[in-house]
Amino acid sequence: MSFSINGKTAIVTGAANGIGLAIARQFADRGANVMCADMDEKKLVSEWGDQAEDGNLRYFAGDLRQRLTIANLVSATIDAFERVDILVNGSRQVMQTDALDVEDTSVSVLLDQNLITSLSLTQQVAKRMIKQGADQAEGQLGSIINLSSIAAQRTRPELMGYSIACAALEQMTRSMALALAPKRIRVNAVSFGSVMSASLKSSMIEHGDWREDIVDHTPLGRIASPSELADTVQFLASEGSGFMTGEVITVDGGRSLLDVVTAPAH
Repeated sequence: MSFSINGKTAIVTGAANGIGLAIARQFADRGANVMCADMDEKKLVSEWGDQAEDGNLRYFAGDLRQRLTIANLVSATIDAFERVDILVNGSRQVMQTDALDVEDTSVSVLLDQNLITSLSLTQQVAKRMIKQGADQAEGQLGSIINLSSIAAQRTRPELMGYSIACAALEQMTRSMALALAPKRIRVNAVSFGSVMSASLKSSMIEHGDWREDIVDHTPLGRIASPSELADTVQFLASEGSGFMTGEVITVDGGRSLLDVVTAPAH
């Protein structure tokens, strides 16, 4: 069983910060060609500017909520590396919802950012994978991994929009897995909780007591580093998970085993 991604080409969104950044770095270190995509061009340049345009790294800045931007991202990847084998939909947004405010737009905003963007990019990349594998008689043509959250299965009114978007993303994962299985493209997701993402960092700055709450309600007693999530994503991208599709793997230190968690799931 091989967990190698050496020589594969991956698009990783959300690659300027936190989890997406850790995944992109690990993929590049393990020999994959990586297109690092994010809306934050300044942070992309800061993280990748001295490495991009040389060897197996490139970066792409743009708003992936725009279909033209998605098409341009896929085209830039093909121009740079001639193919795409792996897609990691790691671009996410977290914001609070006022469940009783009729003027609150967080649900539609988060569905657009966390679901529709991933769905549109999945469709575009899958189309390319199918085209480039037209002459390949057997073996997988690609692997698509969506990043979700245990918030999809947990109820907190102030995180209603985020929870709805994550639950929808997981259902999209299962639906696209069935649609793409005959094309030999696998679609899976990773649902995480206590991982030090960029959004969790900013939230803990705003709410200083969250770290203690999260640790107290995580059976393993700590918050994971983004690199620990990257290992799971690499497994799903590799041939080692070649008979897995439509699965949502939970990586949360055991938090989802508990009935009550006072701190938000990020």
